[in-house]
Amino acid sequence: MSSTAGADNASAPRVDPVGLLGLDESGMKEFLADIGEKPFRSRQLRQWLHQRQVYDFAEMTDLSKGLRQTLTERVRINVPQAIFDKESADGTRKWLVGLESGNAVETVYIPERDRGTLCVSSQVGCALDCGFCSTGKQGFNRNLSADEIIGQLHFASAALEAEGRGRRITNVVMMGMGEPLANFRNVVSATNLMVDPYAWGLSRRRVTLSTVGLVPALYRLADHSNISLAVSLHAPNDRLRDEIVPINRKYPLRELLPACEHYLDNTPHHAIYWEYVMLDGVNDSLANARELVELLGNIPSKINLIPFNPFPGTRYVGSPRERIRRFADHLQKAGFITTIRRTRGQDIDGACGQLVGQVINRRNRGKQGANRVPA
Repeated sequence: MSSTAGADNASAPRVDPVGLLGLDESGMKEFLADIGEKPFRSRQLRQWLHQRQVYDFAEMTDLSKGLRQTLTERVRINVPQAIFDKESADGTRKWLVGLESGNAVETVYIPERDRGTLCVSSQVGCALDCGFCSTGKQGFNRNLSADEIIGQLHFASAALEAEGRGRRITNVVMMGMGEPLANFRNVVSATNLMVDPYAWGLSRRRVTLSTVGLVPALYRLADHSNISLAVSLHAPNDRLRDEIVPINRKYPLRELLPACEHYLDNTPHHAIYWEYVMLDGVNDSLANARELVELLGNIPSKINLIPFNPFPGTRYVGSPRERIRRFADHLQKAGFITTIRRTRGQDIDGACGQLVGQVINRRNRGKQGANRVPA
């Protein structure tokens, strides 16, 4: 869905329309000041757009006619549409969401008994090339804008409503395609809207940003956000992590852990969520579990062990279930809250580490087309 208009005066300088969906409270107030409007209009617009999901300015009846006309001329409202839509046998639903640029990203909805989690992308592709993740194998194309990130919530919310099954979004995880902290400004604006009581109104505990650990951006995040933090750890020492998560060569554990503690010290949260993918014969021994206990020490932590989800071309194999259980038992006996993630959506390539699918990548093609990694 798109709402864009421009002035007909050919002599006037061209002004690119503003992506209104992506403006958080401060961004909306700044835009309104630029067009000579009062700050209180920011709350009204955020409620119309995000709470009521009304995109036609003519229906925003508590706005002046002059403001509605200015908005028609100066902004765009783009809600993405699905290129394809798959539902797993376990109820997980994956969409390939098309963007106006001709690119596309994947968005995944994971239903559970007491919640509905939307996994949102922040980039087209990913530049970090973690060994266990298929998304990095497609390469990096570009960052998503804030309105493209929050637009995934608008699209998914409408799609779920159209199902008529009463499913809704209660949680959002920035764990889709891309590294969120590599797209800092746009991700912060979008997540601000997710927790804004006049926009999506989710609890800060129900919005989670997952990062491999871009240390300078982690320190900045503590000054700009208070959402939950999950860190893709995957190894208890630098030697292993250099192999599994190559960015560790730039930001090793001795720098990453203090940045995580700084986030806890400067936000209302009481624990870091550590993600640890279980790779057979690589990082899953009891010796590795003991190293992990020593590494995390007294950092308030919750550890999420992730069964590896295979994809074409990977050299890794998932750890046997019993070995994962022994690893978890050791962590629990050491006092760490530890869970084993339930694999969801694997039959539609929607599980953790599998997001690549039919992603349109215009960087590598002279014309628009689909780049399919065989399932």
